[in-house]
Amino acid sequence: MIKTAATSSLDPVVQVINPEGLHEVVLVCEHASAYIPPNFNDLGLDKQTATSHIAWDPGALETAKAMSKHLNAVLVAGCVSRLVYDCNRPPEAPSAMPDVSEIYTVPGNQGLSDQARRARAETYYRPFEQALKETLSNHEKPPVVVTVHSFTPTFLRQKRDVEIGILHDEDARLADAVLSIASGYDVRRNQPYGPEDGVTHTLRRHALRKNLLNVMIEVRNDLIASPDACSRMAKTLSLWVEQALTTLRALPEKGGAHDSSARLYRLGRYL
Repeated sequence: MIKTAATSSLDPVVQVINPEGLHEVVLVCEHASAYIPPNFNDLGLDKQTATSHIAWDPGALETAKAMSKHLNAVLVAGCVSRLVYDCNRPPEAPSAMPDVSEIYTVPGNQGLSDQARRARAETYYRPFEQALKETLSNHEKPPVVVTVHSFTPTFLRQKRDVEIGILHDEDARLADAVLSIASGYDVRRNQPYGPEDGVTHTLRRHALRKNLLNVMIEVRNDLIASPDACSRMAKTLSLWVEQALTTLRALPEKGGAHDSSARLYRLGRYL
């Protein structure tokens, strides 16, 4: 089952997939689509660039959908290119509507007025933000926020060896637990991006403020370049998340070095 929110032109802005999912995890895929509404004329980009990795996270949505099935978890996904509006950025961030992405100039984002930026935020960001907020608020269990992204193997003409990044902001509980069990890949903390790059907005806006467990997962997109590859990766990532949550649940309630972490996890709090 999929629920969608649309603009007045009926273009979908956000979709909530498996809204009845019972797992404590709520999956988020901010960069799920390369779709640019027709009125933007591809933002002045050629077709190849407008559908490249600068416009979306290839493979991320299919991987997140497969994780949703494995976990029986709700998934909130964006439906519009991050070049129109990057839902993992606040409206005041220049990168929310980038005029340059990697080595590519985005003509349709050059010289945007404050009014134009506000209009895009209201049209594309606020519905996504509201859908995620409502999903978390209406969840039967204290939710765990897991965002799913992909990254290009080559950035600014530099090859990236890291295969999977486990990212976090101030709250590293879930990231630490995932990193302690992740294997079989080159997995690194806060790589190829970190909080200093502004990529943890969703975690900060929707998880840290409510003291919810959270983690951001980045997968190199050559590892999820086919449906079968997405399915395999989703199975692995789902297992890591499940095992990490089990590890956190098993922390001793009394005695030992992890007392406070265990208590905070059970209370759904982070201080």
